[in-house]
Amino acid sequence: MIRIVETIARKGDWIRISNTVLEPHQRAEHLPEDTKKCPLTMWVKGFLLDEEAKINDTVTIRTYIGRELQGTLVAINPSYQHTYGAYVPELSYIGHQLRDILGGDHHE
Repeated sequence: MIRIVETIARKGDWIRISNTVLEPHQRAEHLPEDTKKCPLTMWVKGFLLDEEAKINDTVTIRTYIGRELQGTLVAINPSYQHTYGAYVPELSYIGHQLRDILGGDHHE
């Protein structure tokens, strides 16, 4: 599979922006120390309202529900990249064991 990486976004393109919501000194006092050291950052997807932009440009977007937000362009035509993590062999064993307990059949 050949993946084409976009480098320039044009008005109306689907993009992802990033923006710092709170700097570390603005974070709540009750947070764990390692959390307080990091800025609170948001990532939002939407349609580019500017005529043209490159990665790292400050841009304005309109989200799918109509909010207008500004932030730094971080991705053009972003894909969904969520997973359930790495394969855990123990879970396969547990599945077979559970079927034995419940009286079900094993199918590979």
